Amino acid sequence: MSRRKYSKEFKLKVLAEHEEKGLSFWKLGKNYGIEESIIRGWWHAFDAYGEKGLEKHNSDLCNFSAEFKEMVVKEYLDGGISQQSLAKKHGILAPSTIGCWVKAYNNHEELTESRPKGEYLMIKENKSRKTTLEERLAIVEHCTANNNNYALTAKEYHCSYEQVYSWVKKYEKKGIEGLYDRRGRSKPIEELTELEKLKAENRLLKAQAKQQQMEIDFLKKLDAVERR
Repeated sequence: MSRRKYSKEFKLKVLAEHEEKGLSFWKLGKNYGIEESIIRGWWHAFDAYGEKGLEKHNSDLCNFSAEFKEMVVKEYLDGGISQQSLAKKHGILAPSTIGCWVKAYNNHEELTESRPKGEYLMIKENKSRKTTLEERLAIVEHCTANNNNYALTAKEYHCSYEQVYSWVKKYEKKGIEGLYDRRGRSKPIEELTELEKLKAENRLLKAQAKQQQMEIDFLKKLDAVERR
């Protein structure tokens, strides 16, 4: 099997055959003389970062801070999510990367610092900014509808990765009440009426339903491919 470099356009063409024709990574590898694992890696990169993940010089996309690695490892160890789903959720190119972090963590090895350099991962270091309640609702809505892709949402709304992560977790724990900013005051300035709360909850429930339907469609497609 060849280890030569491939253009972004070629990678997109191969992945299109996987998505549109339902060809397995093994079949595509056989057709093009490429290792199955390489094509699978392209798919994970595209799934996490879009076309940017398929560019030749994407090594910066593999660099993360020690704190970020520990956060991901603890989320995995808490259970309820696979390495593949976790990789997609946090914009990590390869699910196996999480496995390496987990192994190191369980062996009491230090998860070393590796500062992000690429523009996309610099999102994780964006400075926090002030937001309105409506913005926080929109951010949680967008993140939920996109499989809790915190990096994508942070880029879209020009806020920090940590802010997005925090708001989503607060909403999951407390609902709309978790999105109020009560720092420094006993009552929030931005109170919602009961009708507005219902409308906001409806928006977020629709986002959840959209994501669930995407997962169902993906599983159906995966099942169809495996039956070939």
